[in-house]
Amino acid sequence: MPDTFRCVWIVAKRELQAYFATPIATVFLVIFVALTGAFAFYFGNFFERGQADLSTFFIYHPWIYLLLVPAIGMRLWAEERKSGTIELLMTLPLSPWEAILGKFVAAWAFIGLALILTFPMWITVNMLGQPDNGVILASYFGSFLMAGAYLAIASCISALTKNQVIAFVVAATLCFVLVMSGHEPVQNVFRAWAPEWLVSAIASLSFLSHFESITKGILDLPSIVFYASLIVFALFVNKIIIDQSKAA
Repeated sequence: MPDTFRCVWIVAKRELQAYFATPIATVFLVIFVALTGAFAFYFGNFFERGQADLSTFFIYHPWIYLLLVPAIGMRLWAEERKSGTIELLMTLPLSPWEAILGKFVAAWAFIGLALILTFPMWITVNMLGQPDNGVILASYFGSFLMAGAYLAIASCISALTKNQVIAFVVAATLCFVLVMSGHEPVQNVFRAWAPEWLVSAIASLSFLSHFESITKGILDLPSIVFYASLIVFALFVNKIIIDQSKAA
């Protein structure tokens, strides 16, 4: 087990260094902080609402992640395939799980850094009023967990192709479907021909409904299990894809 953690850390460290070897990391962080701030204070009418909370900040996270997280995840394996370094990576004394987890942990930590950089907004609302900090903390946790689910899906799709653009489009589309699955118009489409249990099952896959529950300060087990299960499942499929590529 210690060797496994060491190998995962080596891969994660290599990936993080690759992020910051170019200006891409800085550009992403600036865009993320700027977008979340703009949506919270400008589009969310923060000052007009007269409430010192971050509800308008978190409400847009599922939509911002639709573009930014697939943009991070699209390169995880597609770039390795395109450059041919995936064969070299697989010849190293690493198991596929260690390589997959190392890449995923690095990208997830990078997203976590982006979230940390928005903490001044948390300080700001505390200076302006007396927000429920427990709700804000739960919302940050839920946002980070949801980003991990987006990222696991993007990593899985990235393993299927050499083209980063294709990986981005497919991952963003799949995540969009999961976000919208809880909306009434989508459910009505299935109600026209599907049994109610299937409609309920599709609605339960909605990223929005689980995230909205957490942003109310309710760290309910079903929502946590949903995101964690989705991460594990997507990474498991990722391993199957990598194993097939290794065998080929």
